[in-house]
Amino acid sequence: MKQSVALLPAGSVSDEAAKKLFGNEEVNWNHHRMISDVFMSTVNQVSQYSVIPIENTIEGSVSLHMDWLVHEVDLPIQAEWVYPSIQNLIGRRAELENENGQLDLRRIKKVFSHPVAMAQCLQFLRNEMPGTETETVGSTSEGVRIVRDNPGVGWAAIGTSTAAANNQLDILSSGVTDHDNNYTRFLLVGNEPFTARHSEHRKTSILITLPDDFPGALHRVLSAFAWRKINLTKIESRPTKKKLGTYYFFIDIDMSLDTVLLPSAIEEIEALGCQVRILGSYPSFTYEQLCN
Repeated sequence: MKQSVALLPAGSVSDEAAKKLFGNEEVNWNHHRMISDVFMSTVNQVSQYSVIPIENTIEGSVSLHMDWLVHEVDLPIQAEWVYPSIQNLIGRRAELENENGQLDLRRIKKVFSHPVAMAQCLQFLRNEMPGTETETVGSTSEGVRIVRDNPGVGWAAIGTSTAAANNQLDILSSGVTDHDNNYTRFLLVGNEPFTARHSEHRKTSILITLPDDFPGALHRVLSAFAWRKINLTKIESRPTKKKLGTYYFFIDIDMSLDTVLLPSAIEEIEALGCQVRILGSYPSFTYEQLCN
């Protein structure tokens, strides 16, 4: 039986990354324009999994996606992996050539892309097309489609080479991100364990809400991990959206929940009066692993 996976549109970085993770597995890809529809596809059991871009080398965490994971749905994390975000400037070269047949990027009137991808290319946009109007859309592939559907107006998009090929457009400039080491971390969420690949490296993500009026509570929480020599790969605070000045802490732990140390650390933290929500304990894949 084919697995069913919800994700952002064909030709997006999410699309490329998901196909890399599942490799040769037979998958029904359910593409959606909005990340809310990606999540809800799995909530409503139309898809087994959702593919969620959660963090980027340049821009950090994708706050909207984190908030959906925490506040809107209850879908366990089943895997994480990283994938290079190689963005390109895409359009119709013939529209942008000068009298000598040379490409002139300053003729571009507007650039479309996802806000995260746009932010990854700010220096390029400032240097090559100063003053050019930019507009953010739901995904990089949506931006490319907008350019495809509006010929003759001098528009361009930032997106993947796959999206350019799918829409019969030209790559005007390749690799336009401001930093070479530009990777995106993706989460696979759903109610079924991920078995298409195996990794010895496992991580756990938890959500901690501190008790009110407990001075030093965060220090006590971190001490529960520190004295056990448990490595935290990420800790980030986000508003609880319940009361001004209250926050939860999103923590990634470099250890499986199927150990002795981590459950005991969580018990110690709960004994302090903290609320702990397990978001998932899952295999973690590097890009090098996916290429082998």
